[in-house]
Amino acid sequence: MTEAPDREAPDRDAARARALVEEACKKSAMLWLREESAGRDGRSYAAWHVWTDGAAHVVSGGLEQQVPVLAAAPEGARLVATVRSKDTGGRLVAWVGAVRRVSPGEPAWDTVVPDLHAKRLNAPDGEEQPARWARESVVHRIEPTGELLETPGNPSTGSHAAEPPPSPATTRGKLPFVIGKRAKRR
Repeated sequence: MTEAPDREAPDRDAARARALVEEACKKSAMLWLREESAGRDGRSYAAWHVWTDGAAHVVSGGLEQQVPVLAAAPEGARLVATVRSKDTGGRLVAWVGAVRRVSPGEPAWDTVVPDLHAKRLNAPDGEEQPARWARESVVHRIEPTGELLETPGNPSTGSHAAEPPPSPATTRGKLPFVIGKRAKRR
């Protein structure tokens, strides 16, 4: 006797993916963003964010954080967001998100900006900050597409370390002669 395919499994997996991304993003105020097309070797940019209405929201530009990957992203671009574990500090989940700009005056702005304003530490202009953001900064919404690249049960095996820059430096040669005792290696 053969079993009928489980038609609810994809829905259940999508719900688990959404829950994992949401929980990770709510607990960690930092995420790292890179272009999806750049692959694993693409440069990542750290950004503080607030999770509201099922998406990460990032304010950048002006006096705020500079996130070049967001500044260059066209409407609907896909970025990879990597979220760290609050407990260990290591990579917890990497997910693909679609980018959309949130403009002043639209209903999403009125929902998101108070949350961003409340979470922004050491605002240079206090309560005038949302007005400054409307003038000189950009708020982006990064909405998960449901595609997970890394999960706690399926972590990446690569180092994700940046390649060292080219340098003429070499390893040191023979140590010079020393009179007296040389410090022993520990």
